[in-house]
Amino acid sequence: MADTTRGPVMETGSGASGAHAHRPTALSLGLRLLNVGPLLILLLLVLVVSALTPNFLKPGNLGNILAQTAVIAIVAMGQQLVILTRGIDLSVGANLALATVMGGLVSRVVDSAPLVMLAMLAAGALVGAVNGLVYVFGRLPHPFIITLATLSICRGLALQFSINNTTMRGMPPAVTWLGESSALGLPNSFFVVAAVAAVLLVVTKFMVWGRWIYAVGGNPKAAVEMGIPVKWVVVSTYLIAGLCAGIGAVVLSGRTAASSPLYGNLLELDTIAAVIIGGASFLGGRGHLGHALVGALMIGVIRNALNLLNVGIFFQMIAIGLIIVVAVESDVLRNHLEARARVNQARGQ
Repeated sequence: MADTTRGPVMETGSGASGAHAHRPTALSLGLRLLNVGPLLILLLLVLVVSALTPNFLKPGNLGNILAQTAVIAIVAMGQQLVILTRGIDLSVGANLALATVMGGLVSRVVDSAPLVMLAMLAAGALVGAVNGLVYVFGRLPHPFIITLATLSICRGLALQFSINNTTMRGMPPAVTWLGESSALGLPNSFFVVAAVAAVLLVVTKFMVWGRWIYAVGGNPKAAVEMGIPVKWVVVSTYLIAGLCAGIGAVVLSGRTAASSPLYGNLLELDTIAAVIIGGASFLGGRGHLGHALVGALMIGVIRNALNLLNVGIFFQMIAIGLIIVVAVESDVLRNHLEARARVNQARGQ
């Protein structure tokens, strides 16, 4: 009897352990697919579009895509850092417009590319610093409030300082070279994107400050207990987001050889969409710069493909919106699978 009873128990235990052994494997596979999903979708999208429109893969068109997505990619990388801390910056588009106007005003006074670019970078960084300082030390419940306010303020200041001009023509040659010229078969703006990505990659992956950002976004209370300067880490992310808006202003004003208070319209939505479409999470503490870059490229490819297929602008907006919904649902599914994986791991232990 003892042997008979022990036999089934051993078999049941073996079966259970086998089931637990397979579940984490299936879950981990699902999580991996979700993590690389945006990149796979981008590659599939490129294959489909290239089959539908032979002009898509021509070097000139690919260069146009890189040039058109450069501003979104640069600003989205700053937005990525803010989202990592469970925040959001709605002011980046208006911030970029104000920065271009500041650069345009400086270019009218002095024909100096370094000073013009410095004015745009300083304007963007200043707005970002205001966002972070007011949010943190003003003890606002959510950054949505202050960044929505600065969105309106920056757009109003840009319109005021533009001296009733919707477009202010003229930029120093060095700025236009940076925005519209090419080198090695690639637009110069591509190298700006690569430089910003390289700097932020080093900062986030190999410096303590980068680990602090992930800690603050992952668990703010635990970060405080660990002695991390949470408030200043959050402020720094908004400052960098503003600086990225300033860099985007340099690229855009160089590409158009002009500044305008109307630039950056809905850029905040494009950058948020790029980050989320790329696979980052609104929950904070998870994601990397590759998400922003993949998302920006996906937006650029979709818009370019729909243009080549003569699809109206309204349908382009619908397509981007649908992709955002899919991306958010993918994030929800990823969180659910991760929770199940943790439960199964705990049961296995």
